[in-house]
Amino acid sequence: MENNENIELEAAAETEAAEETPDIETVSPEQLKIEALEKQLAEEKDKYLRVVAEYDNFRKRSVNDRMLAVADAQSKVIIEILGVIDNFERALAAETTDENYKKGVEMIFNQYKSILDKLGVTEIEALGCTFDPNVHNAVNQVEDENFGENTVCQVFQKGYKLGDKVIRCAMVVIANP
Repeated sequence: MENNENIELEAAAETEAAEETPDIETVSPEQLKIEALEKQLAEEKDKYLRVVAEYDNFRKRSVNDRMLAVADAQSKVIIEILGVIDNFERALAAETTDENYKKGVEMIFNQYKSILDKLGVTEIEALGCTFDPNVHNAVNQVEDENFGENTVCQVFQKGYKLGDKVIRCAMVVIANP
């Protein structure tokens, strides 16, 4: 009796196993086509997602490159304008007896300064500040007890920033290096 029960259990187990793993002969051609199409769809979806990600990265790089190009061009133009500003400051410092001439020079100078303000250009503080090689260019050193150690005591040329970027370092003399 036990043998019959074992044989029946083994037969039932074999039948279950056969149902779980279909033979190639029992799979219909339509089922094979569906599986092939599903695999192809998964591959195409993967390709699509990769292309979308690549395009997004390209778009971000392009935007960044354009922003850097604009900032670079803007810096170059501002550097050229700074030369004009320097000359206007020298002209304003010069003695003149013609007040109308001096007033005209001041007006043009102020107009240039307002353009720089609109563009976000700021002057770098230098005189009396501690020397910072990131924003100051030391052209001379002196011993002077009126100033502290590594203090800027004279400014030959003003420095400027565009936002956080230094576009021209201040040319300075350092006291007590």
